[in-house]
Amino acid sequence: MNALFNDWDLPAPPPRTNTLSSVTLSSADPAARPPAPGDAPDGAPIVVAGATPAALAIGAEPLSALALAPVRAADKRIVNGKADINQLAPFKYPWAWEFFLNANKNHWTPLEISMAQDVHDYHHKLTATERHVFENVLSYLTTSDILAMRNIGLAVMEKMSAPELQIYQARQVYEEALHTWTYQHCIESLGLDQQEIYNRYRVVPAIHGKIALANRRLERIMRSDFDLTNRDNLHEFALSYLFFAGIFEGCWFYNGFSPIFALQRRGLMKGTAEQLQYIMRDEVLHCAFGIRVVRTLLAEENLQLDPAALARLWEEAEAAEQAYASFLLAEPILGYSAAQHMGQFHFVANRRARQLGIAEPFPGAENVLPWLDEQANMRKEKNFFETRVTEYQTGGALAWD
Repeated sequence: MNALFNDWDLPAPPPRTNTLSSVTLSSADPAARPPAPGDAPDGAPIVVAGATPAALAIGAEPLSALALAPVRAADKRIVNGKADINQLAPFKYPWAWEFFLNANKNHWTPLEISMAQDVHDYHHKLTATERHVFENVLSYLTTSDILAMRNIGLAVMEKMSAPELQIYQARQVYEEALHTWTYQHCIESLGLDQQEIYNRYRVVPAIHGKIALANRRLERIMRSDFDLTNRDNLHEFALSYLFFAGIFEGCWFYNGFSPIFALQRRGLMKGTAEQLQYIMRDEVLHCAFGIRVVRTLLAEENLQLDPAALARLWEEAEAAEQAYASFLLAEPILGYSAAQHMGQFHFVANRRARQLGIAEPFPGAENVLPWLDEQANMRKEKNFFETRVTEYQTGGALAWD
Protein backbone atom coordinates (compact mmCIF):
# COMPACT_ATOMS: atom_id res chain seq x y z
CA MET A 1 0.00 0.00 0.00
CA ASN A 2 1.18 3.55 -0.71
CA ALA A 3 3.01 4.92 2.33
CA LEU A 4 0.77 7.99 2.25
CA PHE A 5 -2.32 5.91 2.88
CA ASN A 6 -1.21 3.24 5.38
CA ASP A 7 -1.72 5.19 8.62
CA TRP A 8 -5.40 4.49 9.16
CA ASP A 9 -4.79 2.77 12.53
CA LEU A 10 -2.57 5.47 14.02
CA PRO A 11 -4.14 7.62 16.75
CA ALA A 12 -5.23 11.08 15.71
CA PRO A 13 -3.08 13.98 16.97
CA PRO A 14 -4.44 15.73 20.09
CA PRO A 15 -6.70 18.68 19.27
CA ARG A 16 -5.50 22.22 19.81
CA THR A 17 -7.48 24.11 22.41
CA ASN A 18 -6.57 27.69 21.51
CA THR A 19 -9.10 27.74 18.68
CA LEU A 20 -11.19 30.63 17.45
CA SER A 21 -13.85 30.10 20.14
CA SER A 22 -11.28 30.68 22.91
CA VAL A 23 -10.12 34.04 21.60
CA THR A 24 -10.82 37.05 23.82
CA LEU A 25 -10.48 40.75 23.12
CA SER A 26 -8.44 43.45 24.78
CA SER A 27 -9.57 46.75 23.29
CA ALA A 28 -8.39 48.64 26.34
CA ASP A 29 -4.72 47.92 25.71
CA PRO A 30 -3.51 49.92 22.68
CA ALA A 31 -0.15 48.21 22.83
CA ALA A 32 -1.66 44.77 22.41
CA ARG A 33 -0.28 42.87 19.44
CA PRO A 34 -1.23 39.72 17.53
CA PRO A 35 0.04 36.65 19.40
CA ALA A 36 3.26 35.00 18.39
CA PRO A 37 3.92 31.27 18.70
CA GLY A 38 4.66 30.46 22.31
CA ASP A 39 2.96 33.58 23.76
CA ALA A 40 0.35 31.54 25.62
CA PRO A 41 0.30 27.97 26.87
CA ASP A 42 -2.13 25.55 25.31
CA GLY A 43 -5.61 26.22 26.60
CA ALA A 44 -4.96 29.86 27.57
CA PRO A 45 -6.96 32.57 25.79
CA ILE A 46 -5.12 34.49 23.09
CA VAL A 47 -5.41 38.27 22.98
CA VAL A 48 -5.81 39.83 19.53
CA ALA A 49 -5.86 43.62 19.21
CA GLY A 50 -8.02 45.43 16.70
CA ALA A 51 -10.46 42.57 16.14
CA THR A 52 -14.22 42.89 16.46
CA PRO A 53 -16.58 40.54 18.28
CA ALA A 54 -18.35 39.75 15.01
CA ALA A 55 -15.04 38.68 13.50
CA LEU A 56 -13.64 36.66 16.37
CA ALA A 57 -16.00 35.98 19.25
CA ILE A 58 -18.16 33.52 17.38
CA GLY A 59 -20.79 32.32 19.80
CA ALA A 60 -20.70 35.57 21.80
CA GLU A 61 -22.18 37.67 18.97
CA PRO A 62 -24.93 36.77 16.48
CA LEU A 63 -23.64 35.65 13.10
CA SER A 64 -26.08 38.09 11.48
CA ALA A 65 -23.48 40.75 12.21
CA LEU A 66 -21.41 39.21 9.41
CA ALA A 67 -24.16 39.54 6.77
CA LEU A 68 -23.42 41.43 3.53
CA ALA A 69 -25.67 43.22 1.09
CA PRO A 70 -27.05 41.07 -1.75
CA VAL A 71 -25.60 41.42 -5.25
CA ARG A 72 -27.22 41.33 -8.67
CA ALA A 73 -26.29 39.18 -11.64
CA ALA A 74 -26.19 42.41 -13.65
CA ASP A 75 -23.16 43.45 -11.58
CA LYS A 76 -21.11 40.62 -13.08
CA ARG A 77 -18.50 41.44 -15.71
CA ILE A 78 -15.85 39.47 -17.61
CA VAL A 79 -13.16 41.28 -15.59
CA ASN A 80 -13.34 43.90 -12.82
CA GLY A 81 -16.80 42.69 -11.78
CA LYS A 82 -18.53 43.93 -8.62
CA ALA A 83 -20.57 40.81 -7.89
CA ASP A 84 -19.62 38.01 -5.51
CA ILE A 85 -17.15 35.64 -7.20
CA ASN A 86 -18.55 32.79 -5.07
CA GLN A 87 -22.16 33.30 -6.20
CA LEU A 88 -22.77 31.17 -9.27
CA ALA A 89 -26.40 31.90 -10.08
CA PRO A 90 -28.31 33.66 -11.41
CA PHE A 91 -26.09 33.63 -14.47
CA LYS A 92 -25.14 36.69 -16.43
CA TYR A 93 -23.31 34.47 -18.94
CA PRO A 94 -25.50 31.36 -19.30
CA TRP A 95 -23.53 30.41 -22.40
CA ALA A 96 -20.46 29.84 -20.19
CA TRP A 97 -22.41 27.32 -18.10
CA GLU A 98 -23.52 25.59 -21.32
CA PHE A 99 -19.87 25.29 -22.34
CA PHE A 100 -19.15 23.57 -19.03
CA LEU A 101 -22.07 21.14 -19.45
CA ASN A 102 -21.08 20.33 -23.02
CA ALA A 103 -17.44 19.80 -22.07
CA ASN A 104 -18.50 17.18 -19.55
CA LYS A 105 -20.32 15.26 -22.27
CA ASN A 106 -16.96 14.72 -23.96
CA HIS A 107 -15.16 12.90 -21.16
CA TRP A 108 -12.54 10.40 -22.34
CA THR A 109 -9.04 9.13 -21.55
CA PRO A 110 -6.21 8.06 -23.87
CA LEU A 111 -6.15 4.54 -22.42
CA GLU A 112 -9.44 3.74 -24.16
CA ILE A 113 -7.89 3.91 -27.64
CA SER A 114 -5.70 1.10 -28.93
CA MET A 115 -2.20 2.07 -30.05
CA ALA A 116 -1.19 -1.44 -31.17
CA GLN A 117 -1.47 -0.74 -34.90
CA ASP A 118 0.43 2.53 -34.51
CA VAL A 119 3.40 0.67 -33.02
CA HIS A 120 3.55 -1.50 -36.13
CA ASP A 121 3.02 1.44 -38.47
CA TYR A 122 5.70 3.58 -36.87
CA HIS A 123 8.39 0.88 -36.89
CA HIS A 124 7.52 -0.86 -40.16
CA LYS A 125 5.44 1.36 -42.45
CA LEU A 126 6.38 5.01 -42.00
CA THR A 127 9.17 6.39 -44.15
CA ALA A 128 12.00 8.38 -42.55
CA THR A 129 10.32 11.59 -43.74
CA GLU A 130 6.98 10.56 -42.25
CA ARG A 131 8.62 9.70 -38.93
CA HIS A 132 10.28 13.13 -38.96
CA VAL A 133 6.88 14.78 -39.41
CA PHE A 134 5.15 12.60 -36.83
CA GLU A 135 7.80 13.03 -34.12
CA ASN A 136 8.07 16.81 -34.49
CA VAL A 137 4.32 17.31 -34.48
CA LEU A 138 4.21 15.32 -31.24
CA SER A 139 7.13 17.30 -29.83
CA TYR A 140 5.43 20.62 -30.54
CA LEU A 141 2.09 19.51 -29.12
CA THR A 142 3.53 18.20 -25.84
CA THR A 143 4.82 21.65 -24.93
CA SER A 144 1.87 23.59 -26.36
CA ASP A 145 -0.75 21.99 -24.14
CA ILE A 146 1.32 22.51 -21.00
CA LEU A 147 1.67 26.15 -21.96
CA ALA A 148 -2.09 26.35 -22.54
CA MET A 149 -2.78 24.75 -19.17
CA ARG A 150 -0.56 27.25 -17.36
CA ASN A 151 -1.98 30.24 -19.22
CA ILE A 152 -5.58 29.38 -18.38
CA GLY A 153 -4.87 28.28 -14.80
CA LEU A 154 -2.43 31.04 -13.83
CA ALA A 155 -3.44 34.01 -15.98
CA VAL A 156 -6.87 33.99 -17.53
CA MET A 157 -8.97 32.09 -14.99
CA GLU A 158 -7.63 34.15 -12.09
CA LYS A 159 -8.74 37.37 -13.77
CA MET A 160 -12.26 36.27 -14.67
CA SER A 161 -14.72 37.85 -12.19
CA ALA A 162 -17.82 35.71 -12.89
CA PRO A 163 -17.83 32.15 -11.46
CA GLU A 164 -19.59 30.61 -14.48
CA LEU A 165 -16.56 31.65 -16.55
CA GLN A 166 -14.10 30.23 -14.04
CA ILE A 167 -15.96 26.93 -13.76
CA TYR A 168 -15.65 26.22 -17.48
CA GLN A 169 -12.00 27.26 -17.41
CA ALA A 170 -11.36 24.87 -14.52
CA ARG A 171 -12.59 22.12 -16.84
CA GLN A 172 -10.37 23.52 -19.58
CA VAL A 173 -7.30 23.31 -17.31
CA TYR A 174 -8.11 19.65 -16.69
CA GLU A 175 -8.51 19.01 -20.42
CA GLU A 176 -5.13 20.55 -21.22
CA ALA A 177 -3.59 18.20 -18.65
CA LEU A 178 -5.51 15.30 -20.23
CA HIS A 179 -4.12 16.24 -23.65
CA THR A 180 -0.60 16.25 -22.25
CA TRP A 181 -1.24 12.78 -20.83
CA THR A 182 -2.43 11.72 -24.28
CA TYR A 183 0.79 12.81 -26.00
CA GLN A 184 2.80 11.12 -23.26
CA HIS A 185 0.76 7.93 -23.76
CA CYS A 186 1.56 8.02 -27.49
CA ILE A 187 5.27 8.57 -26.78
CA GLU A 188 5.38 5.69 -24.29
CA SER A 189 3.37 3.36 -26.54
CA LEU A 190 5.76 3.87 -29.45
CA GLY A 191 8.87 3.58 -27.28
CA LEU A 192 10.21 7.01 -28.24
CA ASP A 193 13.09 8.65 -26.39
CA GLN A 194 11.18 10.88 -24.00
CA GLN A 195 14.04 13.20 -23.13
CA GLU A 196 14.86 13.75 -26.79
CA ILE A 197 11.24 14.33 -27.85
CA TYR A 198 10.44 16.71 -25.02
CA ASN A 199 13.66 18.69 -25.54
CA ARG A 200 13.02 19.41 -29.21
CA TYR A 201 11.02 22.53 -28.42
CA ARG A 202 14.19 23.89 -26.81
CA VAL A 203 16.76 22.82 -29.39
CA VAL A 204 14.84 23.00 -32.69
CA PRO A 205 14.57 26.70 -33.65
CA ALA A 206 11.37 26.30 -35.70
CA ILE A 207 9.53 24.65 -32.80
CA HIS A 208 11.06 26.95 -30.19
CA GLY A 209 10.02 30.00 -32.20
CA LYS A 210 6.31 29.28 -31.81
CA ILE A 211 6.62 28.57 -28.08
CA ALA A 212 8.79 31.66 -27.54
CA LEU A 213 6.26 33.86 -29.34
CA ALA A 214 3.45 32.47 -27.20
CA ASN A 215 5.45 33.02 -24.01
CA ARG A 216 6.22 36.60 -25.01
CA ARG A 217 2.59 37.34 -25.84
CA LEU A 218 1.28 35.81 -22.62
CA GLU A 219 4.04 36.44 -20.07
CA ARG A 220 2.91 39.81 -18.70
CA ILE A 221 -0.76 38.91 -18.32
CA MET A 222 0.21 35.85 -16.25
CA ARG A 223 1.26 38.12 -13.41
CA SER A 224 -1.22 38.17 -10.53
CA ASP A 225 -0.63 41.91 -10.04
CA PHE A 226 -1.51 42.80 -13.65
CA ASP A 227 -3.95 45.68 -13.10
CA LEU A 228 -6.95 45.38 -15.42
CA THR A 229 -8.45 48.66 -14.24
CA ASN A 230 -5.71 50.30 -16.30
CA ARG A 231 -7.03 50.76 -19.84
CA ASP A 232 -3.67 50.06 -21.50
CA ASN A 233 -3.33 46.83 -19.53
CA LEU A 234 -6.90 45.91 -20.38
CA HIS A 235 -6.13 46.34 -24.09
CA GLU A 236 -3.02 44.17 -23.73
CA PHE A 237 -5.04 41.51 -21.90
CA ALA A 238 -7.72 41.46 -24.62
CA LEU A 239 -5.09 41.24 -27.36
CA SER A 240 -3.20 38.47 -25.55
CA TYR A 241 -6.35 36.46 -24.90
CA LEU A 242 -7.34 36.94 -28.56
CA PHE A 243 -3.94 35.53 -29.52
CA PHE A 244 -4.37 32.59 -27.18
CA ALA A 245 -7.93 31.65 -28.14
CA GLY A 246 -7.98 32.68 -31.79
CA ILE A 247 -4.43 31.89 -32.95
CA PHE A 248 -2.67 29.59 -30.49
CA GLU A 249 -5.67 27.31 -29.99
CA GLY A 250 -7.82 28.30 -32.97
CA CYS A 251 -5.18 28.16 -35.73
CA TRP A 252 -1.92 26.61 -34.58
CA PHE A 253 -3.54 23.57 -32.99
CA TYR A 254 -5.49 22.87 -36.16
CA ASN A 255 -2.32 22.97 -38.20
CA GLY A 256 -0.60 20.97 -35.48
CA PHE A 257 -3.05 18.11 -35.97
CA SER A 258 -3.38 18.22 -39.76
CA PRO A 259 -0.21 16.25 -40.70
CA ILE A 260 -1.34 13.37 -38.46
CA PHE A 261 -4.81 13.43 -40.03
CA ALA A 262 -3.09 13.25 -43.45
CA LEU A 263 -1.41 10.01 -42.32
CA GLN A 264 -4.70 8.71 -40.93
CA ARG A 265 -6.36 9.37 -44.28
CA ARG A 266 -3.95 6.85 -45.78
CA GLY A 267 -4.65 4.28 -43.05
CA LEU A 268 -1.53 5.07 -40.99
CA MET A 269 -1.16 5.97 -37.29
CA LYS A 270 -4.91 5.70 -36.80
CA GLY A 271 -4.72 5.35 -33.02
CA THR A 272 -2.77 8.58 -32.61
CA ALA A 273 -5.11 10.32 -35.04
CA GLU A 274 -8.14 9.17 -33.06
CA GLN A 275 -6.54 10.53 -29.91
CA LEU A 276 -6.13 13.86 -31.70
CA GLN A 277 -9.75 13.78 -32.82
CA TYR A 278 -10.82 13.69 -29.19
CA ILE A 279 -8.39 16.50 -28.40
CA MET A 280 -9.67 18.57 -31.30
CA ARG A 281 -13.21 18.15 -30.05
CA ASP A 282 -12.09 19.73 -26.77
CA GLU A 283 -10.13 22.45 -28.54
CA VAL A 284 -13.18 23.46 -30.61
CA LEU A 285 -14.91 24.35 -27.35
CA HIS A 286 -11.81 26.08 -25.96
CA CYS A 287 -11.50 28.25 -29.04
CA ALA A 288 -15.21 29.06 -29.23
CA PHE A 289 -15.35 29.94 -25.53
CA GLY A 290 -12.29 32.18 -25.77
CA ILE A 291 -13.66 34.01 -28.80
CA ARG A 292 -16.98 34.55 -27.02
CA VAL A 293 -15.16 35.93 -23.98
CA VAL A 294 -13.07 38.32 -26.10
CA ARG A 295 -16.09 39.66 -27.97
CA THR A 296 -18.05 40.12 -24.73
CA LEU A 297 -15.09 41.79 -23.02
CA LEU A 298 -14.64 44.28 -25.86
CA ALA A 299 -18.34 45.16 -25.78
CA GLU A 300 -18.54 45.49 -21.98
CA GLU A 301 -15.47 47.68 -21.75
CA ASN A 302 -16.20 49.68 -24.92
CA LEU A 303 -12.71 48.69 -26.01
CA GLN A 304 -11.35 49.03 -29.55
CA LEU A 305 -8.34 46.93 -30.50
CA ASP A 306 -5.52 48.82 -32.19
CA PRO A 307 -5.48 47.77 -35.89
CA ALA A 308 -1.70 48.10 -36.04
CA ALA A 309 -1.30 45.85 -33.00
CA LEU A 310 -3.63 43.28 -34.57
CA ALA A 311 -1.67 43.37 -37.83
CA ARG A 312 1.60 42.74 -35.95
CA LEU A 313 -0.07 39.84 -34.11
CA TRP A 314 -1.07 38.10 -37.36
CA GLU A 315 2.31 38.82 -38.99
CA GLU A 316 4.22 37.28 -36.09
CA ALA A 317 1.92 34.26 -35.99
CA GLU A 318 2.26 33.70 -39.74
CA ALA A 319 6.07 34.03 -39.65
CA ALA A 320 6.35 31.51 -36.80
CA GLU A 321 4.02 29.08 -38.58
CA GLN A 322 5.93 29.45 -41.85
CA ALA A 323 9.24 28.63 -40.16
CA TYR A 324 7.61 25.61 -38.50
CA ALA A 325 6.07 24.38 -41.78
CA SER A 326 9.37 24.79 -43.65
CA PHE A 327 11.17 22.68 -41.06
CA LEU A 328 8.42 20.11 -40.55
CA LEU A 329 7.72 19.56 -44.26
CA ALA A 330 11.03 20.39 -45.91
CA GLU A 331 10.25 17.16 -47.74
CA PRO A 332 6.50 16.76 -48.25
CA ILE A 333 4.76 13.55 -47.34
CA LEU A 334 2.21 11.92 -49.59
CA GLY A 335 -0.92 14.08 -49.51
CA TYR A 336 0.51 16.93 -47.44
CA SER A 337 3.04 19.72 -48.04
CA ALA A 338 4.31 22.93 -46.48
CA ALA A 339 2.35 24.97 -49.02
CA GLN A 340 -0.88 23.19 -48.06
CA HIS A 341 -0.05 23.64 -44.39
CA MET A 342 0.30 27.42 -44.80
CA GLY A 343 -2.70 27.66 -47.10
CA GLN A 344 -4.82 26.05 -44.43
CA PHE A 345 -3.38 28.37 -41.78
CA HIS A 346 -4.45 31.40 -43.85
CA PHE A 347 -7.92 29.95 -44.45
CA VAL A 348 -8.54 29.13 -40.78
CA ALA A 349 -7.08 32.47 -39.65
CA ASN A 350 -9.66 34.31 -41.75
CA ARG A 351 -12.45 32.28 -40.18
CA ARG A 352 -11.21 33.02 -36.69
CA ALA A 353 -10.98 36.73 -37.52
CA ARG A 354 -14.59 36.76 -38.72
CA GLN A 355 -15.68 35.01 -35.54
CA LEU A 356 -13.81 37.64 -33.52
CA GLY A 357 -15.44 40.44 -35.48
CA ILE A 358 -12.16 41.80 -36.87
CA ALA A 359 -10.79 42.18 -40.39
CA GLU A 360 -9.54 39.08 -42.21
CA PRO A 361 -5.72 39.03 -42.13
CA PHE A 362 -5.36 37.03 -45.37
CA PRO A 363 -8.14 38.09 -47.77
CA GLY A 364 -8.92 35.57 -50.50
CA ALA A 365 -7.37 32.55 -48.75
CA GLU A 366 -9.04 29.33 -49.91
CA ASN A 367 -9.72 26.00 -48.25
CA VAL A 368 -6.84 23.93 -49.61
CA LEU A 369 -7.68 20.88 -47.47
CA PRO A 370 -11.40 20.28 -48.00
CA TRP A 371 -11.07 16.79 -46.53
CA LEU A 372 -9.77 18.04 -43.18
CA ASP A 373 -13.11 18.96 -41.63
CA GLU A 374 -14.51 15.47 -42.16
CA GLN A 375 -11.24 13.76 -41.29
CA ALA A 376 -11.05 15.62 -37.99
CA ASN A 377 -14.69 14.99 -37.08
CA MET A 378 -15.52 12.20 -34.64
CA ARG A 379 -18.85 11.47 -36.32
CA LYS A 380 -18.17 8.45 -38.46
CA GLU A 381 -19.54 4.95 -38.70
CA LYS A 382 -18.08 2.42 -36.28
CA ASN A 383 -19.02 -0.95 -34.95
CA PHE A 384 -21.68 -0.13 -32.36
CA PHE A 385 -20.33 -2.65 -29.88
CA GLU A 386 -16.83 -1.14 -30.07
CA THR A 387 -17.88 2.50 -29.86
CA ARG A 388 -17.79 4.54 -26.69
CA VAL A 389 -20.99 6.17 -25.47
CA THR A 390 -19.45 9.65 -25.56
CA GLU A 391 -19.01 9.42 -29.31
CA TYR A 392 -22.76 9.91 -29.59
CA GLN A 393 -22.71 13.13 -27.57
CA THR A 394 -22.99 16.43 -29.39
CA GLY A 395 -21.30 18.88 -27.04
CA GLY A 396 -18.08 19.15 -29.00
CA ALA A 397 -19.24 18.55 -32.54
CA LEU A 398 -16.59 19.97 -34.83
CA ALA A 399 -17.34 22.85 -37.13
CA TRP A 400 -15.20 25.51 -38.70
CA ASP A 401 -17.67 28.31 -37.97
